[in-house]
Amino acid sequence: MRNIIIVLITIFIFSIVFVRPAIGQESAGDSARLDSIIINRSTNSDKKTYNFAVVKLTIKSILEQKYNSALADQSEAFTTACKKYELNCFLLPAIAGLESTFGKFLMPGSYNPFGWGGGNIYFNSWEEGIDTVGRGLYEKYIKKLNTDTLEKIGSIYSESPTWTPRVASFINIFEKEYEKNLLYLPTE
Repeated sequence: MRNIIIVLITIFIFSIVFVRPAIGQESAGDSARLDSIIINRSTNSDKKTYNFAVVKLTIKSILEQKYNSALADQSEAFTTACKKYELNCFLLPAIAGLESTFGKFLMPGSYNPFGWGGGNIYFNSWEEGIDTVGRGLYEKYIKKLNTDTLEKIGSIYSESPTWTPRVASFINIFEKEYEKNLLYLPTE
């Protein structure tokens, strides 16, 4: 009975997260007025246009206000890794959310909120950890293994069948806040 409930909950979460219109797909006119934009590889194989000033604001505000995370001051590092490695800008914060409750539960002094290397790899700073995991996702997953979807990344990153929908739910939280924050940009 417990297994049936788990399967039903997983199906429900999957349907909410993945069977919905894509968030953040602006029309040509909308994306043309955004400053600091770049096309990134998204975790769902669609091209995504980001306003990086709004990405930084979104990451910082969610990590600070909603999760009281020590990672809130790392919005610049998350955004830099997103640009540098062509990742969905909310993938790394979402993984940190799942793996360590945004840096709250990890090996002391490890600066590894991602569970990278089973959580046993130590970095010298949050920035080093963010950059290393971003590079690792790009080089070892996306580029080498052509794992360009969250589902493919999740099947390698974790043995848990619920890893992908749980990371996706965190990405969705960031995406919704990002869309809300975009509304407050002044138009030209």
